[in-house]
Amino acid sequence: MSRRLVLFDCDGTLVDSQHVIHEAMSFAFLDHGLSPLPRQDVRRVIGLPLDTAIARLHPDGSSEQVTGLARSYKEAFVQLRQRVGHHEPLFDGMREVIETLDAGDALLGVVTGKGSQGLAMVLAQHGLTERFVTLQTADTAPGKPDPGMVNQAIAETGATPAKTVVVGDTTFDMAMAVAAGVPAIGVAWGYHPPDHLFAPHPLVHPKSPSSSPFSTCHVG
Repeated sequence: MSRRLVLFDCDGTLVDSQHVIHEAMSFAFLDHGLSPLPRQDVRRVIGLPLDTAIARLHPDGSSEQVTGLARSYKEAFVQLRQRVGHHEPLFDGMREVIETLDAGDALLGVVTGKGSQGLAMVLAQHGLTERFVTLQTADTAPGKPDPGMVNQAIAETGATPAKTVVVGDTTFDMAMAVAAGVPAIGVAWGYHPPDHLFAPHPLVHPKSPSSSPFSTCHVG
């Protein structure tokens, strides 16, 4: 019998990385002679593939400029990650949730727009690498809201869609879950307002508040 598979988004769900993402994006825009954007604008695209996110932030840019901005962003992020004091902190309570699920009968995975190297560094920083049995990133599957990451995680672990759940903070996570035909849980502390998690999907309905930190919404 297959076990429950819980797939966590990373940025905005497991860790709060908005500050370093915004800083790297600001460096990229300045590097190309563009004015940096407000943090709230950058927050809205966190979770999308990098080229897609930059195209939304700079819709008048050519494909060559978007590619250049993406390259500058990656270079800036590497430099920021090497800076003394660099930190992408876990959200309060997430370590306890992960440890509790891992100690039970659940398999844990990550589905994220981060690259594999960046995800590996975040998990290692928090001592969580061994907790996850499948890691799906921008390097291994199409970006959200494409269901590819969820489908690959299910295939790798031998789980089933009926026993898989996506935990995320953005409409991109919710749309990915709907496309993959799996339930999803939206968290209230992330980068998209909780009420936005409901709106795009007719299958989304609120959950009743409970002791669980995942009480925002349920898809399916």
